[in-house]
Amino acid sequence: MTKTLSSSLLITLAALAAAASARTPASGPNEAATARHYASLIAGAQPKTAELVLFFSQMPKGGDLHHHYSGAIYAETYVDWLDKQGYCVNKLTYKIETDKSVVEHERAKQPKDRACLSSSDVYADDATWRELLQRWSSKDFNNHGAIQPPPDRQFFQTFGYFGPVSDRNFHDGLVELKNRALAENVAYIETMFKSPDTVSDPEFDKRAWDSARDEAKFAQLLESARQKLNATPAFRTSVDTFVRTVNEAALGIDDENFTMRYQTYVVRLFSPSRVFSSMLAAFESAARGGKIVGVNIVGQESQMVSMRDYTLHMQMFRYLKKVYPKVNVALHAGELALGDVPPEDLKYHIDQALNVAGAQRIGHGIDLAHETNAVGIMKTMRAKDIPVEINLTSNAFIEGVQGENHPITLYRKYGVPYVISTDDAGVTRHNLANEYVLFASRYKPSYAEVKKASYNSIRYSFLPESDKQRLTRLLDARFARFESDVAALERTAVKH
Repeated sequence: MTKTLSSSLLITLAALAAAASARTPASGPNEAATARHYASLIAGAQPKTAELVLFFSQMPKGGDLHHHYSGAIYAETYVDWLDKQGYCVNKLTYKIETDKSVVEHERAKQPKDRACLSSSDVYADDATWRELLQRWSSKDFNNHGAIQPPPDRQFFQTFGYFGPVSDRNFHDGLVELKNRALAENVAYIETMFKSPDTVSDPEFDKRAWDSARDEAKFAQLLESARQKLNATPAFRTSVDTFVRTVNEAALGIDDENFTMRYQTYVVRLFSPSRVFSSMLAAFESAARGGKIVGVNIVGQESQMVSMRDYTLHMQMFRYLKKVYPKVNVALHAGELALGDVPPEDLKYHIDQALNVAGAQRIGHGIDLAHETNAVGIMKTMRAKDIPVEINLTSNAFIEGVQGENHPITLYRKYGVPYVISTDDAGVTRHNLANEYVLFASRYKPSYAEVKKASYNSIRYSFLPESDKQRLTRLLDARFARFESDVAALERTAVKH
């Protein structure tokens, strides 16, 4: 039923705005001076962007909760890994060649005659190198230097180019992401790391579509499929192998200054049987505890299969959440804009992610204003303390949603908790400091709100409470040092 946006309800929501936090961020003796300095940077019609970059590069940023491993690594690293894997990249298609016999044949040729290039070959050919960057990332897109497909297609197609090397060298990739995070004062990453294997079952697919409108019948189908998969040795082995792969990649990543945890995910672009088998493996993996702390769903939300099976997927999550009640769930939901799909398909994605699937965090949530239950969604998220993961660069590039058109204006106004995240910083070529710069320069939050956003990224992580407390204490100490440095800078500026 369509709900109207009553003014009294909006007033009530606004009056109750601001999500609760585990505790108020620590306030030190230099906080007021830091707040004054920050306020001077965002004042006026033209914020001091360069100074904001300096400010947020140095400011402790807690964690990054909406983070894709493969999309966070820059194309330059993937090119370096070509030789490491014994691969080459076709200079005509920019696809990676994994057939070792083809690679050996190409490397026997003179460099000028090669159609498939090694890492050094790519770097030696500037025209190829630049076009590779334009295909494997958003490099030069806004400078009109690249072939100009629609931005969403440009973004999602990049994964098909670097996929053969992103699915290797996991530990080295995590080390690179850790070092980059430490360099910009980020202490925690919760990355969407890897998806379990899928199992195809055409009979399940047919029965799933046939029972789509009968929730009880569909739940029975899922229970039968779960029992069948769990009784299959190959399925159990695949789960064991998956968990072992994550744990081996994560060895040595955590230390006293940095922590990383891992979400597993299912790709929503496959048939129902493949989605459910992968989702079951994901829940089973996360239920074992350890470093896998949650389950997600990924893949372009506006594609035909994603739209056709969206409600099926949410029902699958609801069923598995009942079977595995302790497994955390964060969901990409509402990563849609007007024109992506018919208007009626913008009306229910966030709502179903919350109220059917039981999501504990919402990723993107940018179709909020179009949803039939928009006010109810905000009320639920505020009341249940469910945050939205805000990805400003990604939303602007892929969907063209930015500025006052971005629903962060609604989420903030009506008290929905939020975190600032990067999404796929390697593809869109930015970092977490940049996301805070965009947030501050566009929406002019107070320093207290910015600081709370940093703490929120620890509060709303899927870490155990003891780890949240440890990282919060670390964040307290880092903010004390940061604010001391800013206050000293302010005193120097006054003298001059």
